[in-house]
Amino acid sequence: MGGRGQDDRVSAELVAVITAVHDGVPLVLTTGDGQLLPSGPLQSEHRSMQAGLRSWVARQTGYELGYVEQLYTFADRDRATSPVLEVSYLGLTTLPEVTDGWHKWFEYFPWEDRRDGEDLVAEHLAPALEQWTTADGPAASERRRLRCAVAFGLDGHTWQPDMALQRYELLYEAGLVPEAPGGAADAAGRPMQRHHRRILATAMGRLRSKIQYRPVVFELLPPTFTLTQLQETVEAIAGQYVHTQNFRRLVEQQELVEETGEVSHSTGGRPARLFRFRRGVTDERSVAGTKLPVPRAN
Repeated sequence: MGGRGQDDRVSAELVAVITAVHDGVPLVLTTGDGQLLPSGPLQSEHRSMQAGLRSWVARQTGYELGYVEQLYTFADRDRATSPVLEVSYLGLTTLPEVTDGWHKWFEYFPWEDRRDGEDLVAEHLAPALEQWTTADGPAASERRRLRCAVAFGLDGHTWQPDMALQRYELLYEAGLVPEAPGGAADAAGRPMQRHHRRILATAMGRLRSKIQYRPVVFELLPPTFTLTQLQETVEAIAGQYVHTQNFRRLVEQQELVEETGEVSHSTGGRPARLFRFRRGVTDERSVAGTKLPVPRAN
């Protein structure tokens, strides 16, 4: 019985979605002129893949990761040599200043930012999706229309921030992103190579879901911060505004933060009180249901 040839061997890589928020803008670290996420060969010298990822990211980029979570494993069969399994991870860090390689989430997914008043879904995507839904007969049309309505908040459905991956997948299936077979070069959003825009969409959806029931947002903040900074960070991740009074009320009820006794004079107006992540929440967050408010439509 013949063995597998060299070209049939499967290798594995770590792919890191390293995310930070700077001045209310969610960012991702990239390589290849913004077309790739940082990646490298999977090595066995570490006690776990997460430990290997932390070490590799610190060594390759200089950034120390706070929260780390494994996403999915993607099979990249399009390599010129042999198939590669891409084991993807989400990692959160803080970013004192923006340097080369950092790009805005919404360069790649402009329809995911609902804060600027321009509704890209209604104005651009919905008409194109409508054409796609009617392309293959009544039965397929109804199924497609329902999927689009649920994913994109159409026909009375509520926009769900954590459905970023489902929205990208639908646009891919409809040929409305440049990575799709036959997709137009000027289609929605900045393209990425391999599966990396799909991996980024997965990370966005996961983080948006996570902030609804775990206070991981604090991994994106400096040790001390104002409540406005906290709110803007949540809104940046979700791509939606939250009601300020409701937000602050829930933060107090959850006892997530405590005052430092100091103030910030960088707001340009009245000095703002500085807070920190409450001691003890770090230990509790793995089991407790503490959360920040779920952003909804304006």
